[in-house]
This record gives sequence, C-alpha cells and structure tokens, in this order.
Amino acid sequence: MPWWGVLLIGIGAFIVGGLLGAILISRYIKKYQEENPPITEKQVRLLFRQMGKTPSEKQVRQIMQSMNNSKEDK
Repeated sequence: MPWWGVLLIGIGAFIVGGLLGAILISRYIKKYQEENPPITEKQVRLLFRQMGKTPSEKQVRQIMQSMNNSKEDK
C-alpha cells in the first residue's frame, strides 16, 4: 500500500473518531443535565419558604454564589 493510502486511512480514522467522540459527549452531557438540573433562584426561595423563612435578596444571592463557587472547584 502506498504511503498516501495509509495517510488517507489515518485522516479518515481521525475524523470518524472525532465525530463519534462529539456525539457521545453530547449525549452524556444531555443525560447529566436531565439527572442533575441546575438550581435556580426561584428554587432557592421555594426551599426557604418550605422551611418557614422569608429569604432576603442578599441571602439568595449568597447561596447562588456559593453554589457557583462549589461547581467551579470541582
């Protein structure tokens, strides 16, 4: 087999592998987002109300900031 044939097979394998990897990663991310949806400020307020407290805007922002910081640390 000539050298250019081996080169074409290598390039083709690289492209197919990249496409397959992108598809698998996108499926994994979608599945992860469905199982672990991000929490919103509305949900934080609802949790406070369920505990019988009325959260201030400052408390809600602090909780969201701490959750964002913990996600970045992982």
